[in-house]
Amino acid sequence: MKLAPQIAREGRACDAENRYVGANIALLRDHGFLGLAVPAELGGGGLSRIELAAMLRELARHCGATALVLAMHTHTVAAAAWRWRHQKAPTDGLLKRVAGERLQLLSSGGSDWLPGSGTAEKAEGGYRVSATKVFASGAPSADLFMTGAVEQTAEGPTALQFGIPMTAPGLSIVETWDTLGMRGTASHSVRLENVFVPEAAIAARRPAGVWHPSFHLISMIAFPLIYAVYTGVAEAARDIAVAAAARRPDPDTIEAVGRLDTELMAARMAHDTMVEQMELAQPGPDTTNRVFQYRALVARSALGTVELAMVAAGGGGYFGSLGLEKLFRDIQGARFHPLQAGPQQRLAGRLALGLPIDG
Repeated sequence: MKLAPQIAREGRACDAENRYVGANIALLRDHGFLGLAVPAELGGGGLSRIELAAMLRELARHCGATALVLAMHTHTVAAAAWRWRHQKAPTDGLLKRVAGERLQLLSSGGSDWLPGSGTAEKAEGGYRVSATKVFASGAPSADLFMTGAVEQTAEGPTALQFGIPMTAPGLSIVETWDTLGMRGTASHSVRLENVFVPEAAIAARRPAGVWHPSFHLISMIAFPLIYAVYTGVAEAARDIAVAAAARRPDPDTIEAVGRLDTELMAARMAHDTMVEQMELAQPGPDTTNRVFQYRALVARSALGTVELAMVAAGGGGYFGSLGLEKLFRDIQGARFHPLQAGPQQRLAGRLALGLPIDG
């Protein structure tokens, strides 16, 4: 990747100064990365999800925060592309704009899992929406906010999904992101205060709080791409640790490197299998269950890999100058994406016991 040295330098500076990797995202925008998931027929790069995952994994070896921001955009675009190709959904207009105008999409997935969040109240010609959406990675440079809110209807709480410009009146970014790791993602909160959303902008409606087909699709497409980033961070940590350990190959160090490489192999195998299977899968409960089982395995082994990298590198790993300290902080983000340990295990248990997915 020719851009790698520049991206890595800027990523380190942004981490040290707790600022957004905006220059890196602008660089990737200029080089067409925002359109890589758009089908070639619609003007994009036409990459498969296997190719997208490989790209994000490589990018994460140089800057995890930059890769994570790009992953959050890319999985939203890839889902729209899947719907256009496999469901004949009218998402081609959005996809053409992403490719042609190099738009960056911002996801509010951190706030809008099954229950949804925020309120949507009927107004003339649409809705008035109020909400605070957390974990919006890449907010400062985004163009369109892909989000939702909950309308109280006679049938019960209904989650509305829509996209709105980041320049919409009443939309603001609240700079909350001051974290241990992935500092450069600027995953701030986005506040919607009585924002008008026209009826024509409502892309989908679903019952709030239950597994809807749209969430099976999101699960199938998003998490192989998001966890490509954490696999890449673990691979970068391994390379730094092995280079450090090679300077003092005593028996304890050799054993530590062996444990490290074995743990990384588990992360790679889990991620490779997840990506390959999801490229051919169809969204549904069984696919969702497998995605989150793989996600749990990747997270566990990626975290373990970076911890072992610190051991293999010895005392030098404690110094920021080696680079492991930053990767150790960044990899902690692997713990916090859906589904976390308890919900994932309950989902797997319900399906193994033949129980309904909701309950």
